[in-house]
Amino acid sequence: MRKSSRKDTGLSMGTTLEEVLRHGARAMLQEMAIAEVEEFIDNYRELKDEHGHQRIVRNGYHNPREILWGGGKVEVSVPRARDRKKEIVYTSKLIPRYLRRSKSFSEFIPYLYLRGISTGDFSDVLSELLGEEASLSATTVVRLKEKWADEYKEWNQRDLSQKRYVYWWADGVHFNVRLEDDRCCMLVIIGALEDGTKELVGIHLGYRESSLSWQELMVRLKKQGLTIGPKLAVGDGALGFWKALREEYPQIREQRCWVHITANVLDKMPKSVQDNAKKMIHDIYLAPSKEEAEKAFKAFVDLYQAKYPRAVTCLIKSKEETMAFYDFPAEHWVHIRSTNPVESVFATVRLRTKRTKGCGTANATLMMVFKLAEAAEKRWQKLFGYKLIPLVLEGKEFVDGVLQEAA
Repeated sequence: MRKSSRKDTGLSMGTTLEEVLRHGARAMLQEMAIAEVEEFIDNYRELKDEHGHQRIVRNGYHNPREILWGGGKVEVSVPRARDRKKEIVYTSKLIPRYLRRSKSFSEFIPYLYLRGISTGDFSDVLSELLGEEASLSATTVVRLKEKWADEYKEWNQRDLSQKRYVYWWADGVHFNVRLEDDRCCMLVIIGALEDGTKELVGIHLGYRESSLSWQELMVRLKKQGLTIGPKLAVGDGALGFWKALREEYPQIREQRCWVHITANVLDKMPKSVQDNAKKMIHDIYLAPSKEEAEKAFKAFVDLYQAKYPRAVTCLIKSKEETMAFYDFPAEHWVHIRSTNPVESVFATVRLRTKRTKGCGTANATLMMVFKLAEAAEKRWQKLFGYKLIPLVLEGKEFVDGVLQEAA
């Protein structure tokens, strides 16, 4: 039998059980963080730079961070990934930046609530994670929730008449609710302003993703002064959003999310061909010009039309809307080909609620989601090539992402 080596673990004979557990937690978190970044890099393995080198690569580690857990603090170094073209940004979902310990509980309490922790349990949970000084009474938490409701109401009445958005990203985010039969759906719109900053435009509790619910949100935005919509809206294939958009903001161009399209097409194909089909779809929307994208599109249709007509029909039905991004600056393509700005914000929230029955009511869920989005908004990055946004708003022509000079 192989003797255990204290040199392997860095632990000594005098190590306490608490220290063993802390060491194990640190090692586990570190391994999971490394696995997460490696999976991210692998997802973009087909992307190459102009020299044929892999675009997304490992880039060392961030400065070590102390993560709070039931047994105290553990230090973890979060790996970094770098895009040689500086378009794709990696952020760990396992250890997200916006869930650090804060002297204020404004970010932490909604996070706990969305995990299904009841109001009465807050005090015990906060004490376990953050120490005895973090104890809060149930009454205090109830008052905080009432304050959030007031803040949401005030936010929904803010003046938007001076806002000018260039892009919108829209999606319906579904959550489980403990005391209600149907899953509630948060209708979310994020917008990019003239200076390239992104902000939460609207969030509305809707009935699934119906056109009426989306229209209610857009009518409210108009009442707040947002009479002029953006140049382009990005969303998935949900018909409710597009129907409402055509009613309320008919001048907006439409761009379908390629991530959703890819998933929907592959879902109608056997696993044996999905890898090749996925690569061929990537060849379409990663093509440098609309002409090259059309060629890749035709190649996919020609290869799979006879054997997998449902998959091809799914790809063809919104063809025009999938190619809209080619009429906008190439620097913006990485942002406007998908609804990632919405998906990335709510990925952590979805992960937490997937394993629980969520909040007690739909309104409670709405308040929690609003507060988490508000906290995350402070750390959203600007669009690449944001200096080109005024030209887009002026209606300047772009062909295959390149500005066309006036004759």
